[in-house]
Amino acid sequence: VVDSRYGMYVWPCAVVLAQYLWARRGSLPGKRVLEIGAGVSLPGVVAAKCGAEVTLSDSEELPQCLRNCRRSCLMNDLPHVPVVGLTWGRVSPELLSLAPVDIILGSDVFFDPKDFEDILTTVYFLLEKNPHAQFWTTYQVRSADWSIEALLCKWKLKNTHVPLQSFNADKEHLASSSLPGRHTIEMMIISLARSDGT
Repeated sequence: VVDSRYGMYVWPCAVVLAQYLWARRGSLPGKRVLEIGAGVSLPGVVAAKCGAEVTLSDSEELPQCLRNCRRSCLMNDLPHVPVVGLTWGRVSPELLSLAPVDIILGSDVFFDPKDFEDILTTVYFLLEKNPHAQFWTTYQVRSADWSIEALLCKWKLKNTHVPLQSFNADKEHLASSSLPGRHTIEMMIISLARSDGT
């Protein structure tokens, strides 16, 4: 898929997150996985191919992205993977009725700072419902001024940095892109902070 609009392109972050899933493929069978902001759904498709029970989601306001999720499933022989419309920061019947999850995936969802709190509000809601779950996310470093640290603190979330070399994703070809600009990719795992703040 080569279309540079949001949700219509396999962004470098998706490739790196897919590599992380592939490196952990032995632990995925039977895991309940939700991908948020899925777009063309590369990480979710990889998780499903590795035996996870996957649900894909993107904004209910972006029907073309939801169609792309379904198309990716069909093209990868995964016709039964559910696709739901979830808009970050909005409590909806779809969000409330989600099945329990073990892993939440998000590649390059931290793209526009105006969305950061809505994303973390949704992630917090899901982690509160599933306290054992983790949010595995990759993001592209676009500005040194953009940070989610204060929001993580506000929502009582903690993050753990995952070095790309720990899962062989530090190779230039993995995160390369024909798009202009820097493509420094980072990965972190976000979970609920314990009551002592750790």
